[in-house]
Amino acid sequence: MAKISLEMGSGGRLMRDFIATKIVPLFKNPILGELHDAAHLPWGIALTTDSYTVDPLFFPGGDIGTLCINGTVNDLVVSGARPAYLSLALIIEEGLELEQLEKILQSIKKTARKNSVEIVTGDTKVVPQGQGGKIYINTAGVGRLLGRPRPDKIKPGDKILVTGQVGEHGLAIMLIRNNFPLVAGVKSDCAPLLFLLPLWKQGVLWMRDITRGGLATVLAELAETISYPLLIHEDQIPYSTRLQGAVEILGIDPLYLACEGRAILVVPAKKADAILKKLRSNPGGRKATIIGEVQDKIGQPGEALLETSSGGLRLLEPLTSELLPRIC
Repeated sequence: MAKISLEMGSGGRLMRDFIATKIVPLFKNPILGELHDAAHLPWGIALTTDSYTVDPLFFPGGDIGTLCINGTVNDLVVSGARPAYLSLALIIEEGLELEQLEKILQSIKKTARKNSVEIVTGDTKVVPQGQGGKIYINTAGVGRLLGRPRPDKIKPGDKILVTGQVGEHGLAIMLIRNNFPLVAGVKSDCAPLLFLLPLWKQGVLWMRDITRGGLATVLAELAETISYPLLIHEDQIPYSTRLQGAVEILGIDPLYLACEGRAILVVPAKKADAILKKLRSNPGGRKATIIGEVQDKIGQPGEALLETSSGGLRLLEPLTSELLPRIC
């Protein structure tokens, strides 16, 4: 008898296939069929939901509280909506220290205030000790639509941008969970992407935040969505020096490390420089970079290709195994 595996929640190919074959067909409708990070509802609003199971609960650069608010806000932003209201549901394992819970709640309060969103409803459950991962959090978010991702408008020559250095969140969780004292100062990139909202009025065609599965998985999924291949230039992908040193020691492909405060944008070629300048004018986008373009001369439709530092071409595929469970 088939059983659920960790890979079905990893953000990669198995998760996508699981959702596409076992879940979506049961609830098929035009809104769900768009498969945005948030549903575009009538009345000009967007609705998203997400669940958070990170281990450990507190990590360099954030905690499960900052993660659940920023993650929900970011899903709305990249779907074209200004976040406004959130729900908050807590599933708490018996035995969690009350001090830890209070610290998480204060973090949620602070992060919500920073993002100008209000928590307006919620739920709380407690499960017996040993039947939960200390605390799981579910959120829903509602926002007012400002724009709409238009993958159907993407064409050859359009530029692909990333808003900052990638892979920091996944690496930070990996190092602290395994007590690897390899590199000092590695912190999660967990942060809100609210500074991207004005770009919906400046010609951005598509956005997606980079979470589970990393940069490579998002690019592979984008390529499969549109009718053209993508060409990404390895030398232009922004990594921190700390991350480059750590992944070389650990033997990890940084293209598959999760982020929690970075996004990929597709923009028309003639607007790319202006949008890049706009991104770099904000603290959250100072390391923004053009990393590639939509092609019609190299590769096949549905392929995301990486031009390596040595001049070769590598096919980028969605994550196929669980690199690191419970990272968000």
